Amino acid sequence: MDILMVQSLGRTTLGIVRDTGDFTVFFTRALAALPKTRKLPRRIIRAVYEQGAVCLPVIAIVGVFTGLVLGLQGYHVLSRFGSEGLLGTLVSLSLVREMAPVLAALMLVGQAGSALAAELGIQRNTEQIAALETMGVNSLGYLVAPRLVAALIVFPAQAALFVVVGLWGGSLSGSLLLGVDPGVYWSAVERAVEYRDLRECFSKAATFGLLTTSICAYMGFHADRNSSSAGARAVSASTTRAVVFSSIAVLVADYAISSFFV
Repeated sequence: MDILMVQSLGRTTLGIVRDTGDFTVFFTRALAALPKTRKLPRRIIRAVYEQGAVCLPVIAIVGVFTGLVLGLQGYHVLSRFGSEGLLGTLVSLSLVREMAPVLAALMLVGQAGSALAAELGIQRNTEQIAALETMGVNSLGYLVAPRLVAALIVFPAQAALFVVVGLWGGSLSGSLLLGVDPGVYWSAVERAVEYRDLRECFSKAATFGLLTTSICAYMGFHADRNSSSAGARAVSASTTRAVVFSSIAVLVADYAISSFFV
């Protein structure tokens, strides 16, 4: 029994090392293909639209309600210590340092990331990727590289939008519903947020963008070998794995980056 457990652990470890190596090679080759990509600006603009503009309503809705909840819960916590005037500080730092980049990334993974994994999975399943490579087109440069560049634009922009609508949600909850003076709230926000907080927010957002987009692209691009199934089931399994692994990667990277900035 012990030997079987050791063998199982060894196979799992080797599988993780192999997949990590394959992913690293995939990511490196996609970046290296950027200079040779045809019609790169047009494809980047299209990727920005697919990842950014389409997801704006989701980011705005989640951001508003996150701010509302932070304002409500923060007020009741601070009121125990007679510090209601610090509500703006609590809401702004919670959003800028943690919640905006993380929740925006998770929303983008759920909508744009899953769509990317499914699209590439279908293209692999219908041999469109093989057709591109047969015609001499670098499939990584054509399908993946523009999305990585777009992620560096979209994720920080969406995190910034999340912060703005979240702050207004916190103001709505604290000022209109709970009686906190709006001037006190916004003054606390202005005093609390510093350059290093914004730097941490946008660093996290850009890192999450590269990480999640590359993971989703990798899962979809290799849908035929990342699943024991075939056809539509392979696409479905790859999309599910892409969302799960990307979400885990966001949380792990969030802890790592927070440890560096703290």
